[in-house]
Amino acid sequence: MAKYDTKAQKKISKVMHEYGEGKLKSSSGKKVTSRKQAVAIGISEARSEGDKVPKKK
Repeated sequence: MAKYDTKAQKKISKVMHEYGEGKLKSSSGKKVTSRKQAVAIGISEARSEGDKVPKKK
């Protein structure tokens, strides 16, 4: 059983691409420098769009 929906995987992939280029910004407007924070932003965006992602712990 897949942990993430394919739409969620694409969303996270897009966010990680932005992170790699240095264009990803947090909600406060600051540049994201942490890989973990970038993944968290991707998961959060996917969850807000209604994609299948694991529940928050």
